[in-house]
Amino acid sequence: MQTNPAHTSLVAVGDSFTEGMSDLLPDGSYRGWADLLAARMAARTPGFRYANLAVRGKLIGQIVEEQVGVAAAMGADVITLVGGLNDTLRPKCDMGRVKGLLTEAVEQLAPACKQLVLMRSPGRQGPVLERFRPRMEELFACVEELAARHDALVVDLYGAPALSDPRLWDVDRLHLTAEGHRRVAEAVWQALGYEAEDPDWHVAPPPALPPGWVARRVADVRFTRQHLLPWIGRRLTGRSSGDGRPAKRPELLPYLMDDAE
Repeated sequence: MQTNPAHTSLVAVGDSFTEGMSDLLPDGSYRGWADLLAARMAARTPGFRYANLAVRGKLIGQIVEEQVGVAAAMGADVITLVGGLNDTLRPKCDMGRVKGLLTEAVEQLAPACKQLVLMRSPGRQGPVLERFRPRMEELFACVEELAARHDALVVDLYGAPALSDPRLWDVDRLHLTAEGHRRVAEAVWQALGYEAEDPDWHVAPPPALPPGWVARRVADVRFTRQHLLPWIGRRLTGRSSGDGRPAKRPELLPYLMDDAE
């Protein structure tokens, strides 16, 4: 890992996590950790360029087919790849196929950039995700093996206490809040060798009084109606929230500080 590096470009590849959900901006778009990271890197490097090919809901096969070749051709200094988690949350999941596709993605991207960044994605605690946890951990073991083989960085978000805290997750319980994304940006920033701005990004917020029983039940009902049932419906019918949606930032262009607003 470099110390005080000078990267000139960043390409982000992935799904809703990298698109930035649920770090909502006033205009209805999403910011997210990759945009925050790009803004920091651009502040240090004049002419810094950034592309974000991520689209919510994408499976690893779609990421390989639609994003990986495009990202590899851009010749960026840094490429981030986070994918496969959506596959593990499907009712049926062929983990051998998922790991094979992730391997294909890494084998294309690692030689195409100066530094490939992989992640062990953050995981909120809760009963809905608990049944999928063995698959998630199998995916993360594959990430570690690929990183060792291809000299990629691994940012361990899964093991960060802060990112398992429910307060850093949106009401849909699947996407991070703005504070969660800020902490992820800090984690990647430090992994790339930049001086820490928040050395305690991984530390959970101070304890707070838990909501009462009635408030929890109301929140559970709202979550089930507004988020869980539609999510299950899409899984069962093979639909995705990203169907027909273009890449967030499809070209590797100079990142202006106005872009961070």
